[in-house]
Amino acid sequence: MQNLIEIKNLEHVYTDTDGNEVKALDGVSLNIARGEFVAVIGANGSGKSTLARHLNALLLPTAGKCIVAGMDTADDDNLWNIRQHVGMVFQNPDNQIVAAVVEEDVAFGPENIGVPPQEIRTRVDNALAAVGMTDYAKHAPHLLSGGQKQRVAIAGVLALEPDCIVLDEPTAMLDPRGRSEIVSTVKKLNREKKITVVYITHYMEEAMQADRIIAMEGGRIKMQGTPKEIFARVEELHAMGLETPLAAQAAYDLRQKGVKLPQGIISDEELTEELCR
Repeated sequence: MQNLIEIKNLEHVYTDTDGNEVKALDGVSLNIARGEFVAVIGANGSGKSTLARHLNALLLPTAGKCIVAGMDTADDDNLWNIRQHVGMVFQNPDNQIVAAVVEEDVAFGPENIGVPPQEIRTRVDNALAAVGMTDYAKHAPHLLSGGQKQRVAIAGVLALEPDCIVLDEPTAMLDPRGRSEIVSTVKKLNREKKITVVYITHYMEEAMQADRIIAMEGGRIKMQGTPKEIFARVEELHAMGLETPLAAQAAYDLRQKGVKLPQGIISDEELTEELCR
């Protein structure tokens, strides 16, 4: 598979409010393939959001390289192009919604980059359909639920037709229903439209949906692998201040008590099946 993003020995240093230098990223190397769904997990301060902001050049490396679709983020001439390849969705949808009508909000990005009006119409319709918000095209965004607003924010990014969407804790401000709406929307975009997804989250049930999980601590990649591989390492995750999915935790606790259960149980269905045996 071809890599869309290549990160080599990436470092990011910033100065905090007391004037101290803080190394938020410390020698991160990582490749993300086209069409891959990668979840990035880590406790607060682990560097996951800083990493996300490097992927569309909102932040630039202090040292090392971040290459997106063959373009170096540190080169000013690439900035416009990189941001058309990689779209960002943040925690609070209210900060991303700019218009008084849903379809106008989704049209905002394409209008700004000079897409012809006829093409904008098509893109807006397609983007709203992709996130299941067609019926709300004429609605006022402020009347929508949190999950619906976040889906509009995702549609606004989709209308720019990026290769990759980076979502930085997109469900942090949502209730369980809104969270599940966003996760299923993102999975659908990845599976059906082959959009590369980088999903930053502290909800382990959301990370389970990814092809690959990257766990960060102290600005470094601590481990990476499939959800089954990562969530089997219960003690290491706990040491990093992270929880594990409920089924993985229950299976681990039962194994400690002498119940013979295979490794790699991470979903409720898998646990139920093994216990019934």
